[in-house]
Amino acid sequence: MLNLFVIRHGETEWNTQKRMQGRLDSDLTEKGKKDARSLGDRLRETDFVRIISSPSNRTLETAKLVVGERAVAIETDERLMEIHLGDWQGKVEADIEKEYPTHFHAYWNLPALYESVGGESFSDVKERILEFLLELEKATPSGNVLVVTHGVVIKALYLLCRNAPIEEIWNPPFIHGTSLTTIKMQDGKMELILEGCTAHCD
Repeated sequence: MLNLFVIRHGETEWNTQKRMQGRLDSDLTEKGKKDARSLGDRLRETDFVRIISSPSNRTLETAKLVVGERAVAIETDERLMEIHLGDWQGKVEADIEKEYPTHFHAYWNLPALYESVGGESFSDVKERILEFLLELEKATPSGNVLVVTHGVVIKALYLLCRNAPIEEIWNPPFIHGTSLTTIKMQDGKMELILEGCTAHCD
């Protein structure tokens, strides 16, 4: 059986500004760094056979802080990157809502109908994370694997575990920075064990 430990990157400067990141990047805040180190302490006794991160700087920095002195190399996979938000990337949510009111409403309230302006749909994210997971299980059918990724990717992962439609992508829990989700995976079937846990955070 494959045990997945899935975490979101730590809080970033743009997170605090409610600025959409997508494929762009911003630095971790001091809180983001502190929470990542705390998660590393929480997982100190867990042995990982693989550690795989989105190639974004915020996820890689989070991964390094969580991993600490472990001897396991950090791999990267582009399929773990955040949803591509096209023209929205780098803009604050309030400005996006003014400039793209219909699209913005769909993003948060009618996700199955959301069409990105130059980016991805939620279905696109769901398809690429499923492809990643099936390949991962084939290559690594057992052991503990740490996956460091992004909020929408984790939300899409929940849909896969629950066999739920895109309409439910924003259902609770909220995915906070460095939150921990654990999943058991066997023969392509996934079971959520722990969802969005932030017990290690202040």
